[in-house]
Amino acid sequence: MKKSRVLIVDDEKSTREGLARALRRNYEVILAENAERALEVIAENPVDIVLADLRMPGMDGLTLLQRILARSPRPVCILLTAYGSIETAVEAMKRGAYDFLTKPVNLDELDLLLKRALRAREMEAENRRLREQLDVKFGMENMIGESPPMREVVETVRQVAPSRATVLIQGESGTGKELVAHAIHRLSPRRDGPFIAVHCASLSPTLLESELFGHERGAFTGAVERRPGRFELADGGSIFLDEIGEIDSGVQVKILRVLEERRFERVGGRETIESDTRLIAATNRDLRQLVKEKKFRDDLFYRLHVVVINLPPLRDRLEDIPLLAHSFMREFAEDNGKQIDGMTSDAMDILMNYRWPGNIRELKNVIERMVVMSRNDKLTVRDIPPSIREESGDASLERPARELSLEDAERQHILQALEAHGNNRTKAAMQLGISRRTLHRKLKQYGIK
Repeated sequence: MKKSRVLIVDDEKSTREGLARALRRNYEVILAENAERALEVIAENPVDIVLADLRMPGMDGLTLLQRILARSPRPVCILLTAYGSIETAVEAMKRGAYDFLTKPVNLDELDLLLKRALRAREMEAENRRLREQLDVKFGMENMIGESPPMREVVETVRQVAPSRATVLIQGESGTGKELVAHAIHRLSPRRDGPFIAVHCASLSPTLLESELFGHERGAFTGAVERRPGRFELADGGSIFLDEIGEIDSGVQVKILRVLEERRFERVGGRETIESDTRLIAATNRDLRQLVKEKKFRDDLFYRLHVVVINLPPLRDRLEDIPLLAHSFMREFAEDNGKQIDGMTSDAMDILMNYRWPGNIRELKNVIERMVVMSRNDKLTVRDIPPSIREESGDASLERPARELSLEDAERQHILQALEAHGNNRTKAAMQLGISRRTLHRKLKQYGIK
């Protein structure tokens, strides 16, 4: 196993050589007699930890610290100081030093500190890798599509992301609204802050209020301790409220206040809490119509309606289906350890002729099933779920499936999903790629009992 590299910087020969003897068993040690030489060493040999005296002739330890922390990747810096210089050492920690030790150095204490410092460095590197993975997963690279509607979406995201403007993302279920919200956050100056997502339709009004704004101990039955809300946790970052059209009018009032004043109180509390949070909201409903029906506050609507991004349904961007399908195919083949080299043209034709009422989410679910169930290195018509094959095939005998009315195609698809799962609404909703509440609304809309 490769040893971590420690650079010891001290103008006292006895100190640096004594420390070197103590550390060489577990670390690769490099010595430097002054700060200038230390910088030369770091330029030639990247190090993991710098152990430097605070007071040295010429450039002192504090200046060395600043020069080192300006580098990338940054080593962990630990300073050595006499008792009379502890205030300066504390100042050094404020500027980025990991810790300090007083002379004469306790070797057991130094050993523990070095181990902690290395663990901290490993965690920082892991966090950086995770952030990079999130950038790939939720950044612009994952917003796949070359169709004109998607190009317009991508351009709007690029324009709005650097601003502080509230964004409202409109689109049917499964069109990728949360993906767009993530991309806005990742491209914004708040990218290093938290991204907190709340799916409003899954919570009752009371629970949603507590979830968003937190609560004090004893605020209601079961509130056994104080709990911070999502707006509090999202301070300095972004909060994403999905299905905002489903929220109760009382919660709407509190969200409006946060947008206008950037402050709120926890449920059952009197303390006013400030939160510098950017709001990104999404809906699959017509908010204007909800305002007319007095189900959504007009003042909140106008506060949300600053920048609007309309996500097109998959049926309006059919040319993107091959790109999306191949992207999902690669993802699921890798996840499942399968060798899938492509898809036959007749299979792709069926996917292109289908209406996709569940949009991208439904397409993704279908491709995953095809990859998992496939026995060949190419996906074929036989791998496509029967309900989609039948609908595309039946429609192709009479008229192209894309010419069906949306209502007819959606109603037919819902009936097929319910039949396939013995009228189990939860399972049918999962197959369709929509929430159970949305399915309930669709059943009522189409008069399906």
